[in-house]
Amino acid sequence: MTEAPATGSDLPPLNILLAEDNLISQKLAMAMLSRHGHTVTVVGDGKAALDAVQSGTFDAVLMDIQMPEMDGLDATRAIRALPGDKGALPVIAMTAGSGDDDAERCQAAGMDGHIAKPFDLAKVFALLRRCLDDRAGR
Repeated sequence: MTEAPATGSDLPPLNILLAEDNLISQKLAMAMLSRHGHTVTVVGDGKAALDAVQSGTFDAVLMDIQMPEMDGLDATRAIRALPGDKGALPVIAMTAGSGDDDAERCQAAGMDGHIAKPFDLAKVFALLRRCLDDRAGR
């Protein structure tokens, strides 16, 4: 039996960090996530994402891969080096490609999964649910 894909309503309200340098992608993702009750903090590059994780409290990070200053892979490696819960924060890659090469690079950097842009919101919610359940030990 297969599980139904997660919708925004099966997730509790989450505090999500969105690391994305494209203004249109930022606005679209923020609107889609906010509409389902999630709080979204937006940063424009990997360095800002790392700073936000260090100083804030988030349930998950949606991380673009190609960004200025510090890319998403390097930012994720730096997050994984943080102590405690901050270093274990679920990080989901948002990639322009969907090839096996992208998935392997994301996994090697310590990401919990990846989705191709433009993303399907149901897939984002299903991946968030899986990551949160994995972290909770379910």
